[in-house]
Amino acid sequence: MAVLLAACTSAPAPAPSPAPLPPDLRKFTTQQLAWSACGEALDCAHLTVPLDYAAPDGKTVTVGLLRHKAAKQRIGSLVVDPGGPGAWGTATAASLVKTPAAAPLLDRFDLVGFDPRGVGTSEPRITCRTGAEQDADRASDVESDMSPEGVKQQLAETTAYGAKCVEATKYGKEFLANVGTRDVVRDLDVLRAALGDEKLTYLGYSYGTQIGAAYAEAYPRNVRALLLDGAVDPAQGLVESLVEQAAGFQDALTEFGKWCAARSDCALGRDPARTTEAFQKLARPLITRPAPAGNRPLSFEDAVTGTFGGLYARSDWDALNAALARLAARDGRTLLAFADDYYQRDRDGRYSGAIDAYFAVRCVDHTRLTDRAEITRAHERMVAGAPFLAGGTPDTSELDICSTWPVPPTSAEHAPRPEGLPKTLVVSTTHDPATPYQQGVDLAKDLDGVLLTHEGVQHTVFLDGNACVDRAGVAYLVDGTVPAEGTRCTGQ
Repeated sequence: MAVLLAACTSAPAPAPSPAPLPPDLRKFTTQQLAWSACGEALDCAHLTVPLDYAAPDGKTVTVGLLRHKAAKQRIGSLVVDPGGPGAWGTATAASLVKTPAAAPLLDRFDLVGFDPRGVGTSEPRITCRTGAEQDADRASDVESDMSPEGVKQQLAETTAYGAKCVEATKYGKEFLANVGTRDVVRDLDVLRAALGDEKLTYLGYSYGTQIGAAYAEAYPRNVRALLLDGAVDPAQGLVESLVEQAAGFQDALTEFGKWCAARSDCALGRDPARTTEAFQKLARPLITRPAPAGNRPLSFEDAVTGTFGGLYARSDWDALNAALARLAARDGRTLLAFADDYYQRDRDGRYSGAIDAYFAVRCVDHTRLTDRAEITRAHERMVAGAPFLAGGTPDTSELDICSTWPVPPTSAEHAPRPEGLPKTLVVSTTHDPATPYQQGVDLAKDLDGVLLTHEGVQHTVFLDGNACVDRAGVAYLVDGTVPAEGTRCTGQ
């Protein structure tokens, strides 16, 4: 492992203190959090926030929290969110407590994970399909039927999905209209105040970087430090983000093919130039003939999703190769398990709710696309950038769902331009499949922050054992120092 961490420079002087909080929010920002033990050295609580910040005296909802208290020389709180949308910050915090690389941070900070409104331990939770309904949707490859009748069926199904979300989620449309990043950021500032922190120290992964960037724009003078890893570019529209992500997974598959071709047991063959072709030969037959996978079938959609899951980190490539080899023998169980993990489905058929939350947030965070011809063109661009998907379709259901979503968007794509923001640290990986490298480059520029480049194939890397990245990130969060511009870290 080559370590290219350069000398750090001092952070600028702290920004001026934030303006006084609005009087109508003080009952939320001054609330006493009722922490109670919920595991070894862990405490849990719920933060009460307005359902609608335009009506702070109306209905309230809660945000789930998990805390590990600082061991010594406490600086303050380090608030963490892992992304999604739909992932649980409480679970991430509990996992980081057991991560050796996080030990220096656990000494100095109360580590606080939060589940964004509607997610995980927060109440109410965004709820749409039952587990059985989600299984049935995954087993169907209706998205592969691009005939007029197939498109009509897809739109009918996505419209029905939105209606299910309204019906099954407490407060229905009123809550769904207030679950976007705009409102998560407001909750985050209430949390900062309730924790007793004058300024926020924040660690965001993947979609969590979008939360961090939006917070920086809304409350720049309330920021102490922001470390954003696996950046989402908030200036990108829904179509562009999906097109770039498809290309990112194609890039990761290409890297996987190079690695795999050197093995005698490579499921995709020994010629890396034919990786895409070999994958298609395995996956395309599933469109009309799903593979047995225990008591459930492996559909084309699940085969692609399972492969996506296996490409997230190089540490999973041995298992992914084994799963593809099993698929070649018409055994889809291992690849289906990858897809189940991606969708957060347990062995009893229960889902975490992450998928429903994902759509609910994405649909209110982006400008709506309703023109079917534009959606079709978007699909064509996704396949052009990710030819391993050819023969079926990539998951364009997100575009269809958002085109008929029951509440309007609350945000629009734009580049953040915060004023008075201290230096942020953005970590971006050169072959990140889910949030391609350039997005981190762009976000660092928008925030006038420092970019730390990790050379590898992985989605997010901080505190995952790369000494170069971990050392730089810990120094930044603890001391406010940033690596020199152009610093690059290598290794997985």
